[in-house]
Amino acid sequence: MAQTLIHWNVEDQTFWEREGRRTAYRNLWISIPCLLCGFAVWMFWSIITTKMQELGFQFDPDPAKNKAMLYTLISIAGLTGATLRIPNSFFVALSGGRNVIAVTTALLVLPALGLGLALRAPGTSYSTFVILSALSGIGGGAFASSMSNISLFFPKRIQGTALGLNAGLGNLGVSIMQVLLPFIMTFGAFGAFGGNAWKTATAVGAQPAGTLVWIQNGGFVWVPILAVLAILAWLLMNNLAIHSVGSSAAAIAKMLYLTILGFAGSALGLYLLVALKVNMWVVLPITIVLTLILIRYLSPVKIRQNLSNQFAIFKEKHNWVMTWLYVMTFGSFIGYSAAFPKLIQDVFGSLPDGSANPHAPNPFAYAWLGPLVGSLIRPVGGWLSDKFGGARVTQWDTVIVIAAALGVAYNIKAASNSPTPEVFFVPFLLLFLLLFITTGIGNGSTFRMIPIIFDSKLAGPVLGWTSAIAAYGAFIIPKVFGTQIQAGHPEYALYGFALYYVSCLAVNWWFYARKNAEIKC
Repeated sequence: MAQTLIHWNVEDQTFWEREGRRTAYRNLWISIPCLLCGFAVWMFWSIITTKMQELGFQFDPDPAKNKAMLYTLISIAGLTGATLRIPNSFFVALSGGRNVIAVTTALLVLPALGLGLALRAPGTSYSTFVILSALSGIGGGAFASSMSNISLFFPKRIQGTALGLNAGLGNLGVSIMQVLLPFIMTFGAFGAFGGNAWKTATAVGAQPAGTLVWIQNGGFVWVPILAVLAILAWLLMNNLAIHSVGSSAAAIAKMLYLTILGFAGSALGLYLLVALKVNMWVVLPITIVLTLILIRYLSPVKIRQNLSNQFAIFKEKHNWVMTWLYVMTFGSFIGYSAAFPKLIQDVFGSLPDGSANPHAPNPFAYAWLGPLVGSLIRPVGGWLSDKFGGARVTQWDTVIVIAAALGVAYNIKAASNSPTPEVFFVPFLLLFLLLFITTGIGNGSTFRMIPIIFDSKLAGPVLGWTSAIAAYGAFIIPKVFGTQIQAGHPEYALYGFALYYVSCLAVNWWFYARKNAEIKC
């Protein structure tokens, strides 16, 4: 099978029916599980840190600070994953889709295997987990390269469906991971290599203290899956001749070099955040700007020329407006997905006096529901936007997002002050699922608005930029929750998010939804 497709014209109906369709869908069906596993490895800290707390992993003697440090591990993966989306947006043009998907999938073995080994060994340092969390960001960055690759294999008339399948089913990796990991941790799936079981330090619902847990399986389980997928991608996916990537070795070297530049920007951010304790709102813009500078001036000439054209979007007012709105939708979805299991544990797992709640709900039984409904509902947002207009759907959706956030905040505060916090769990869960549903619908509606607001020359770069910045929600939301958990007021995080959503409501109304709006979309 030819690795590089010399002739590729999917807009030619005859070519598409004769050979294009079969090749395009073969690439899509391999791309989807690769992206799914990318999301799973990126987000597996949502389950790992929750289980680490159950097992009594202690990095600081202060319980509140220890909880905040676990949230920081989740947010570190969010920071690097979002930052790596910036170089990933150039990978396919530089190195070819088949090379990029195969190598990125193979690279995910590093954090998966490393995490399994780190969790197998008692006394592993916090800095080791910081490095592994940063490496898992490779999975978050993969979204940008995966989407840009698949778009080239399908005619424009069905690109939306293909990209929807790739993104939607890829996002399901979060839910699948949150179901798989609690199960795979219940037995010694990897024999002697897997190491000894840990014992839970506290009772969790019906699970008594001292329950055996193979937490290391949460890393090991992905290794054989990723290895098989990387081989399939290498053997069965294709590069396109239009990219002129040259030899496989040279192509891979170029994407690895850009990955290193992305990690360099992330590394400074992590140093400021973890070592120097710099405020997260200072760390975030420094990380983004430094990464852009490194790629702008240290990347290959081909990329620098391309960047000069793409940087034109920074002069466009509506690029910044849509970035603000897209962070509300996808940023909230991915951030809540990362923090949800740990938040359930911290809000409902303890009584006001600090003792364990014997009737606490099991976070693993419910956490997967949020990412699931948020992923599945996303196409509905696009469909509603086609029917009623993206700005109108976004406007009403944001109203519900605000109400749901405030409702969740109310139940968190009530549970935190109650001797029976579990009685507030059902309304908390239902309102949080409503948050996932509405951010999912908004994800579809705001994504749909961009191609209407911008011409075809700018729409692609704007989509890439907004998706990269929105992914920082996986950094912001867990970090904010961790800070407020440590301060003893987790509901304050939702109050802050609700205020931001109010600003989005005003921005969307002013620019797109009001009667005399600048742009109707």
